[in-house]
Amino acid sequence: MRVPYKETAAVLFLFGAWYLVALIAVSPIVPSPDVVFINFASQDPVMFFRHFEASLLRILYSLAIALAVGIPTGILLGRVKVLDELTSPLIYLVYPVPKIVFLPIIIVILGLGNLSKVFIICLIVFFQILVTTKDAAKAIGEEEVLSVRSMGGKRADILRYVILPSILPNIFTALRIAIGTCIAVLFFTESFATEVGLGYLIIDAWSKFDYVLMYNAIILMGTLGLILYVALARIEQRMCRWMFQ
Repeated sequence: MRVPYKETAAVLFLFGAWYLVALIAVSPIVPSPDVVFINFASQDPVMFFRHFEASLLRILYSLAIALAVGIPTGILLGRVKVLDELTSPLIYLVYPVPKIVFLPIIIVILGLGNLSKVFIICLIVFFQILVTTKDAAKAIGEEEVLSVRSMGGKRADILRYVILPSILPNIFTALRIAIGTCIAVLFFTESFATEVGLGYLIIDAWSKFDYVLMYNAIILMGTLGLILYVALARIEQRMCRWMFQ
């Protein structure tokens, strides 16, 4: 079993730097790591789990919907030239617009519940998946498609043996970037008009000047991103085995 020396060294460096900053600052706004972890151990784990679970489910629902819609749509637009020419101006006009600015409108339409939060995260990730998939599918050479057809392959075979293996690495790259975007948007959507979620816990602790609890929630949000990133890396290793041989 490989010992994660580099990962361990990175964690030790991070917490060492944090401890040093806490010693220099001498302020309740920057508590030392030992104080934060002692407070974490003394809190009700059910409370932390409730907020962690709510945030995790919002991200998973958003990613699942964005993938289920973005990948087929991206493949279709990338492989059908007429559709690509018709939709490209609209996509590249809408894609650069920061979707988070529509959050007030989305909340008015969909309400203050989970639906509006999942929708805005999904909307942002969807365009990242769509554009990446479309460009990757469009870049596939016709000679690769013709080689499968020459052996009697049908559309399903072309999709399975040519298109999907070609676009999967690009999709995973887009997902790695999307995870960071999801966490940022999640914090913003949970910072108001909700009573559950890590973003809410951070803002609530900050408003009560409970900085130690705030750092507990920040660490949990960072852990959430790390879990998603590691899980994505494991899935990529399974689905793109040829890249790791």
